[in-house]
Amino acid sequence: MDFNLTEDRRMLQDSLTRYLGDKYPVDHRNKVAYALPCHDPAKWTEMAELGALFALAPEDAGGFGGTGFDLMVVFEALGRALNPEPMLGAAMASRLMTKAGADQEALLSGAMKYAVAVGEVEAPYELDQIACTATAKGDGHVLSGRKSSVYGGQAADVILVAAMLDGKPALFEVQASDAQIAGYPMMDGGGAAEVLLDDTPAKLLLADASDALSDALNAGALALCAEAVGVMEVTHDITLDYLRTRKQFGVPIGKFQVLQHRAVDMLTEIEQSRSITIKAASELEGPDASRFVSMAKNLIGRAARLVAEESIQMHGGIAMTWEYPVSHYAKRLVMLDAQLGDTDYHLSRVMAGLQAA
Repeated sequence: MDFNLTEDRRMLQDSLTRYLGDKYPVDHRNKVAYALPCHDPAKWTEMAELGALFALAPEDAGGFGGTGFDLMVVFEALGRALNPEPMLGAAMASRLMTKAGADQEALLSGAMKYAVAVGEVEAPYELDQIACTATAKGDGHVLSGRKSSVYGGQAADVILVAAMLDGKPALFEVQASDAQIAGYPMMDGGGAAEVLLDDTPAKLLLADASDALSDALNAGALALCAEAVGVMEVTHDITLDYLRTRKQFGVPIGKFQVLQHRAVDMLTEIEQSRSITIKAASELEGPDASRFVSMAKNLIGRAARLVAEESIQMHGGIAMTWEYPVSHYAKRLVMLDAQLGDTDYHLSRVMAGLQAA
């Protein structure tokens, strides 16, 4: 499938780009996001009104998108602005609620913020190793366990929790007010939380949620890939501008061939990242979604680190300062690799798939 922007996607892309460019000017991006709750309710509502949340869900669930390409449009724009809002949790929650046939009106309108709690300290990625348990109690269930690195959990109203029920991963809806939540800011300005559950009341959404959870994790990883492409593009643009204006020995340093070659290498990595993200987006609904998403996450994790390191080296000491935007973009690129599985984890997934074939 070719990546062609439909009219709706193009309009959303243009609207989001204008809005985020206005709200997050390049010299102030992300600097206000390093303290809890790492979230601005006013900006969240405004982004919902622009349609950013509705793009996360298909039409039959109340949205107007829900495809891998819709995720790309939204998250690439978010990446260019280093937007710290909890959109990742919303994207993953929408996928899960679509599979469960749950009402998404509150999520898509922005009235309520959702987070997804899957990973644990001893089981960060593998669903069959989840230790959180669900027990029937009265007409419902209660959950016990700890969920780690719940992205957006510090600001969530509702948390969708993966817990073991009858030996299989099941999906439950938990009101954030019923759980013990320890929120914290991450190194890149976004927010996350540890969620403690102790006989916490929960609503069962899916009794066998293995496929739905895998799909949501794939969609989340794809969203991070698209976000990384946006971050890398802006980082490259800032670096080129610096090479054109910074002078040494009486000439712009961009005249030096070795720096030109390094800038081209950065651009090559970015274009490869975009291409593999497009491929992963086209396969998101297919049987090989996990393989292509892992291939994208692995390549982009390596490319993002290279772009971050090269941009800092070509800028010199100024790139390490709080006042200069490259430092914030570099931190986001490093964090993107760590979220939902790093390069090593996704390489192991690809290799395991090849061995099984």
